[in-house]
Amino acid sequence: MTDYIAIAKTSDIPAGQVRYFDLLGFPVAVCHVEGEGFYAIDDVCTHDGGALDQGELDGEEIECPRHGARFSVITGAVLALPATQPIQTYPLRVENDTIYVNPVANPTV
Repeated sequence: MTDYIAIAKTSDIPAGQVRYFDLLGFPVAVCHVEGEGFYAIDDVCTHDGGALDQGELDGEEIECPRHGARFSVITGAVLALPATQPIQTYPLRVENDTIYVNPVANPTV
């Protein structure tokens, strides 16, 4: 089983914001959903490879800045076309003020 990796401090990602991280060579976006917590997703849109960390986070939805595909940062589900494939989500936990992400993609997506 792969261990969780410390990736950021909670203060590094204000509520409603997204930050890019390199997680063992994989582009990961950590999203701070106001009132909900932190979520880790692939930082690559499944429609055309756009960087999701450059898009807008609205509640639990993130919009790709290139063509407007929308995804749930909680489940990875597609919420708006043109994307048709979900994004990968990653297990994440917060201990004290440190965010830890498991580099093993969620197998349920």
